[in-house]
Amino acid sequence: MKFSPTRMITSVSSNLMSETQDFQYAAGSCNIGPKEIRRRKFVGFVGLVLVLITIASFHSQHVKGLSRVSVFLPAMLFSIGYLQSRKKFCLAFGLAGIFNFGSLGQVSKVISPADKALDRKAALNLIVQSLGLSTLITVIVLVLPV
Repeated sequence: MKFSPTRMITSVSSNLMSETQDFQYAAGSCNIGPKEIRRRKFVGFVGLVLVLITIASFHSQHVKGLSRVSVFLPAMLFSIGYLQSRKKFCLAFGLAGIFNFGSLGQVSKVISPADKALDRKAALNLIVQSLGLSTLITVIVLVLPV
């Protein structure tokens, strides 16, 4: 097969178009696009790093007992960022009735009251899931040996 820059550009542009077409507002399930998802992944990564630093400090300082519950806050940061990026759904946007698939900060309002209700329900569900994951991480840290 012969190299063709035109064929290559056409292939790349069609791949990019299909990636952006995967991101459309869907009430209760998708309210953020690729740039917002990247931001949530970063938040999740920062939370994970903080969890690991907290666990390492517990180990180096021989922290025992309920003091280890303090890992809950960085675990919550990790959980919220991770789950939002996986679900393509921002809980703050869901509660506020907005969505964004363009540049960062370029939000649009959800018009339909039914869609707003679905978004609020999904946002509350995401909060519950984040609390559950953070609690699981905290319990694991509590039972880890010093």
